[in-house]
Amino acid sequence: MEGHKYNYPREFYDQYAQSQEKSVVNKMQQKYWKTKQTLIKVTGKKEDEHVVASDADLDAKLELFHSIQRTCMELLKAIELYQKRICFLSQEENELGKFLRLQGSQDKTRAGKMMQATGKALCFSSQQRLALRTPLSRLYQEVETFRYRAISDTSLTVNRMEQYRTEYRGALLWMKDVSQELDPDLYKQMEKFRKFLWILQCCSR
Repeated sequence: MEGHKYNYPREFYDQYAQSQEKSVVNKMQQKYWKTKQTLIKVTGKKEDEHVVASDADLDAKLELFHSIQRTCMELLKAIELYQKRICFLSQEENELGKFLRLQGSQDKTRAGKMMQATGKALCFSSQQRLALRTPLSRLYQEVETFRYRAISDTSLTVNRMEQYRTEYRGALLWMKDVSQELDPDLYKQMEKFRKFLWILQCCSR
């Protein structure tokens, strides 16, 4: 059985080639403006005040998230340091208590009894101080779990959002550049502007 032969006019192929070429150009333009927006963000250059103002609420929430992220790390470090200090203090306190009890047992005067009583109190205090490690360890584990789960997941979402925002702001830069050169009387430029608006809508979704 012979295969079907489709004879399309040359204009069809020319239009298809042109559409493919435009698609490649559009992608390159999108990458260019996205890269330009990334450089603006990295270098700290001033952005359009209206664009920045429109994201004020989002930026406030992001600042709160980053504050929580930093605070969790600081809290974990503080708990870890506190545990080390407790262990060191408890050990020193216990050693001093033993020393006073030993010296007090050798002294039969009133001072000896006071040293024994003080030594006993210090040894008991060192044991009570060590007991703080259990709730501190539990607190450390809970904060660490929160950081690994909630904060890490949110951080991934924030990173994706920042990528989309960079693309969106890059598209806004592109629109501003196109609109400055736009002549409403020329059909091609109007088509170019409409095409850009469609791309902008896609970026903002």
